[in-house]
Amino acid sequence: MSNFLRSALAAAAAFGVATSALAADISGAGATFPYPVYSKWADTYKKETGNGLNYQSIGSGGGIKQIEARTVTFGASDAPLKAADLDKKGLAQWPMVMGGIVPVVNVQGVKAGQLAVDGPTLAKIYLGEITKWNDPALAKLNPAVKLPDAAIAVVHRSDGSGTTFNFTNYLVKVSPDWASKVGSAVSVEWPVGLGAKGNEGVSNTVGVTANSIGYVEYAYAIENKMTYTDMVNHDGKRVKPETATFQSAAANADWSHAPGFYQILTDQPGAKSWPITAATFILMPKKVPDAAAAAEALKFFDWAFTKGGKQAEALDYIPMPANVVSLIRKTWANDIKDTNGKPVYQAK
Repeated sequence: MSNFLRSALAAAAAFGVATSALAADISGAGATFPYPVYSKWADTYKKETGNGLNYQSIGSGGGIKQIEARTVTFGASDAPLKAADLDKKGLAQWPMVMGGIVPVVNVQGVKAGQLAVDGPTLAKIYLGEITKWNDPALAKLNPAVKLPDAAIAVVHRSDGSGTTFNFTNYLVKVSPDWASKVGSAVSVEWPVGLGAKGNEGVSNTVGVTANSIGYVEYAYAIENKMTYTDMVNHDGKRVKPETATFQSAAANADWSHAPGFYQILTDQPGAKSWPITAATFILMPKKVPDAAAAAEALKFFDWAFTKGGKQAEALDYIPMPANVVSLIRKTWANDIKDTNGKPVYQAK
């Protein structure tokens, strides 16, 4: 799987330049969370159709700003906009794929999955209240692990980030202190820690910083051979980050009754549910400035829903269920139109 992701990211480095001169250019920007799977999809789609995609992995905050300015065909964000905001900004929104956010650590002698954390303890670490790895709270959760008497180096995102939105959304739900002192947003005032840009930056910083802790999308942890932790979930069960636990959390989503597909999947109930599961979303104008580019983008997304599921699963993402894809296609047909009011997407 590591080689699979490596080839996806290598392809990503090439496709942004190679497709920039297309007549109906598909341009997108935003979340780093789905970058590995969007890269792989784009490479395969280019080979099958000859049409390409230029996606800038700049963080959800940047993606929202660029689609608001109409400088890209679509924006991508792991922090969904509420229905009122979508209406105000003239945007349509839908989920594209789901995945897990995992704590990652760099502690000598600790292997992946050996350490466990729960929500309240994680919040205290990021509040700067737990400062040593051998703190009693961590020792109680990990009686079989020898933890060092070393200061914890906290790493967080420095850019506007949907990964941060979901991470802090989880902390708000499990820690009243976090809720009152910090809150949840794509950017927050971090009480402590080192900032790094993107999932890539957090991965790199944790990788080179002894006794550190950070949070990244699971595919980045696997590709970089990082030491991820287990977590204690909503039901008090210790769970591993894996497809089954992401799926368990995602199964609780009621997309059909979510205006604008607004849905948060953190701290979901279920003995097997991963606590920090998230969807990543696409944003497009309801009145598109470039109908040809918008139509090509929707063809790409339609292809990804139809043919991209196995590639998503190979990178440890969760494809959207068929019934949700059907709802999404109806949204395309009903809401996304050219300047003359003609639908851009023709329903099959």
